[in-house]
Amino acid sequence: MASSSLPARPGPPFLGPQSRVRSSPRRGGWTGPGAAMTVTYTACVANARFGGFSKLLLLWRGSIYKLLWRELLCFLGLYMALSAAYRFVLTEEQKRYFEKLVLYCDQYASLIPVSFVLGFYVTLVVHRWWNQYLCMPLPDALMCVVVGTVHGRDERGRLYRRTLMRYAGLSAVLILRSVSTAVFKRFPTIDHVVEAVLAPPGFMTREERKKFENLNSSYNKYWVPCVWFSNLAAQAQREGRIRNNGALKLLLEELTVFRAKCGMLFHYDWISIPLVYTQVVTIAVYSYFLACLIGRQFLDPAQGYKDHDLDLCVPIFTLMQFFFYAGWLKVAEQLINPFGEDDDDFETNFLIDRNFQVSMLAVDEMYDDLAMLEKDLYWDAAEARAPYTAATAFLLQQPSFQGSTFDITLAKEDMQFQRQDGVDAPLSDAHGDFLQRLLPVGAGMAAGGLLGRRLSLLRRKNSCVSEESTAGSCACAGAPDGAAPECSCSDALLPLGLPEPESEPHAGREPPAPGPPAEPFTVVPMPGPRGPAPPWLPSPIGEEEESLT
Repeated sequence: MASSSLPARPGPPFLGPQSRVRSSPRRGGWTGPGAAMTVTYTACVANARFGGFSKLLLLWRGSIYKLLWRELLCFLGLYMALSAAYRFVLTEEQKRYFEKLVLYCDQYASLIPVSFVLGFYVTLVVHRWWNQYLCMPLPDALMCVVVGTVHGRDERGRLYRRTLMRYAGLSAVLILRSVSTAVFKRFPTIDHVVEAVLAPPGFMTREERKKFENLNSSYNKYWVPCVWFSNLAAQAQREGRIRNNGALKLLLEELTVFRAKCGMLFHYDWISIPLVYTQVVTIAVYSYFLACLIGRQFLDPAQGYKDHDLDLCVPIFTLMQFFFYAGWLKVAEQLINPFGEDDDDFETNFLIDRNFQVSMLAVDEMYDDLAMLEKDLYWDAAEARAPYTAATAFLLQQPSFQGSTFDITLAKEDMQFQRQDGVDAPLSDAHGDFLQRLLPVGAGMAAGGLLGRRLSLLRRKNSCVSEESTAGSCACAGAPDGAAPECSCSDALLPLGLPEPESEPHAGREPPAPGPPAEPFTVVPMPGPRGPAPPWLPSPIGEEEESLT
């Protein structure tokens, strides 16, 4: 009640006498141009409860009833006219022909994929609608950078900061009046943008208008104020208002983001959803319900037609189907261009007023305006915790979230570390056993065949060849008939062509009798030294196969 005694604050002078801000019970306290747009019901659905959405069904502004009631009455009127003609106008012969037409339309109307076409189309429209809102040029980040990089408490420093933000606001106004009908009605010509400066602050001066109009370009010139912004920022740096190149770089980066959003709005307005897609969806919905006008008629039960045992006057479920499908199409129709004047379109005029006001406050009245530094209430507290009211005190009893696995319990035996058997085994054995399990081979191939030679070479490569010793070769013992020779690396590698030194027999023991001579085995030259194989190279088995061929 205390606020009612305060004098009403006049609105921004560029709104004109008919568009000043007025106090209102509407949430947010603002009713100016475009204030009667977006329908906000967030507070009504803050908590899920029984019948939570039931109150929303009674709203008229922004509702589906407001959008669809004309089409629904038109459909119902045509349906009732056909029904009356069937019952009271047609002859018996004409009735039989009409009944055949009804059965035909009812049977084949379901071939039109209304749900499929509408679902994809509305999803595309809603995604595009939200992306357009994300492209609205908001100056909040830019004004924070301006107030932190453009210094000076004197009048010229203040003029620099205000002019920079005015150029940003002018660029937003120029692009919004190009895409939004509500903003265009507010600023139909450049003269209206200039006249807003008669009682400063405004958007454009007369000198700036001359430069703007003298620029020889037939394209949309919403980007011109951004160029003025860049030139003015460079001039401020030369005068020492911007103290280093890093600050200038940060300022221009934020300007680039702001200008990019303006450009995206222009492109969204220029490039629409392909017309053929919109036409297909519209024709599909209208043709489906045109068929339903005839196919959903109630026929004479005395004729014994299937599924026509009941004769009613009003097709309740057909009307519900029309309400859902035609309402679905109306959703896409309303969201496809959110810069109009529908109930749920973007409040562009409100955004212009808000952005201009807060940007000027930030760079002018709030520049270098700081409260005295004081110690906070928790200066000496080891654990700072914000206070709770009586309505939220129960939150103190709830434990903090530690992670989804924090409460998992395991049996004691499952938490014991296990010894990893086979970790110290040779890599060749692990590779060999693994390949033997994965590659089922016949006895002929496994015994001295190509796969046997592959596995033998793989074992030799992994166990005998290393980066330190690659000039030698393994001394491979003879193997029985048909078996692949195994390579033993227990002894030091010997150079090729040198005989192995004979070990002296132990005293008191007779040397073993010589056995049959081993079959000759051709020594395969091993590959030269190389680094670790990259993960994208093929398996080493293929490389050894190439060496065999």
